Amino acid sequence: MISTQKDNQEEMFPLVDEEGNIIGAATRGECHDGSKRLHPVVHLHVFNSRGEIYLQKRPKWKDIQPGRWDTSVGGHIDLGESVEMALKREASEELGLTDFTPELLTHYVFESTRERELVFTHKCVYDGEVTPSAETAGGRFWPMEEIRANLGKEVFTPNFEHEFQTIIEPTNKENKA
Repeated sequence: MISTQKDNQEEMFPLVDEEGNIIGAATRGECHDGSKRLHPVVHLHVFNSRGEIYLQKRPKWKDIQPGRWDTSVGGHIDLGESVEMALKREASEELGLTDFTPELLTHYVFESTRERELVFTHKCVYDGEVTPSAETAGGRFWPMEEIRANLGKEVFTPNFEHEFQTIIEPTNKENKA
């Protein structure tokens, strides 16, 4: 069955500077049209107690990176919403998570050919039930070695690969030292 679902190109996002200060607003379509308007997003890497990472599969109808495996939770911060509010909303909408304790890892600017995002990256450990919504094409927990074996093979979004290699892997090595 072919989905008729698609992203709302008129949805309004805040525009920010590299410190996260709001400097304006633009539609999703304007933020994703190659103009590189900097807009904020949240990411949450959900680990289980075995050290595996939950990844969601992006639906084919998404306007950015359809069909690829991606960060556990990822979404735009809406106008008038804080980072924490957006993180809790997205985790609930995408995976049904409501009882988790996020830890901020970092924030950085990610740039692709179509957009620039100010990404607020978090992690948590969660062993409860994960119930992916229709916003995703499902998901599962991945062992770290399986992720490493698939890097660079167009299995994952470039953004996830970047975070895995520059944030997740170094953080895991620090925690084991």
